[in-house]
Amino acid sequence: MHTLLFLLASISILSMQLCAQQGNPSGDPKSWAEDAAHNELKVIQFDRFYLRYRAHIANARGVQLRDVLETRDGTVARLIARDDRPLTAEEDAAERSRLQAMLDSPAAFAKHVKGDVTGKKLAVDMVKMMPDAMIYTYVPGQPQTGRPGPHAPEVVLDFAPNPRWSPPNLYAEALTGFKGRIWIDSESRILVRLDGTIFQGVNFGFGMIGHIYPGGRLMLEQTNAGQQHWIFSHFVEHLTVRALMVKTLHENSEITSSEFQMVPAMSYQEAIHTLLETPLPTHIAASGH
Repeated sequence: MHTLLFLLASISILSMQLCAQQGNPSGDPKSWAEDAAHNELKVIQFDRFYLRYRAHIANARGVQLRDVLETRDGTVARLIARDDRPLTAEEDAAERSRLQAMLDSPAAFAKHVKGDVTGKKLAVDMVKMMPDAMIYTYVPGQPQTGRPGPHAPEVVLDFAPNPRWSPPNLYAEALTGFKGRIWIDSESRILVRLDGTIFQGVNFGFGMIGHIYPGGRLMLEQTNAGQQHWIFSHFVEHLTVRALMVKTLHENSEITSSEFQMVPAMSYQEAIHTLLETPLPTHIAASGH
């Protein structure tokens, strides 16, 4: 359920990017959304080059720092620190064993990336829905995010569900309870920040399959990692979900990605060998970098 919610909430929101003139947005927001949905498909399916970066993950299981490599076959990652400290010998051995199992069994790796493949297909479907699923309005004053470095002005919009839109499937129901604000780079037409809330409860399968409680929050930021390869740089999730009318889950997590660098195309086996050959950090800053 957690993976599904992440895909529905975060990926579908990416599709709400709206095209605009620098600092002076104009035109019907829906027409901007239709154009931006086409552009977002390119972002989701980007495969011109690959990245290596670090992901700092904080959730109920503690704090993890991972060394991440994108490959032709899917993404692989190695745990390199835990709870803002270097790994113990036992923790490192367990991680090496996990990665070795993927080398020994391509089927194990295929299972590992199956969620990514399914998620990408779902994201494409959701992007195509978005121009009709939401109502978009320009924000007076166009407040900027204040992101560092030179960049184009940001176009800022509030979004809310379109009451005349009927979700075509179970997954799309998640869009009916979400509203918030988005910031878009006016030159690249890419979302740079979103801050949204679950303003009303959402049922899946009349509540029999699941329910998202109101009051949750999702915040995400994207960054240009180089040559228009946009990627999540920050994601915050606070959700309360009931699964199958039995168990209530509290999802509280924060993911920060940094230190992006382009890498050659490689197989997942080559990527795992690269990760395992990289010395572990001996000092971990409290921030996770």
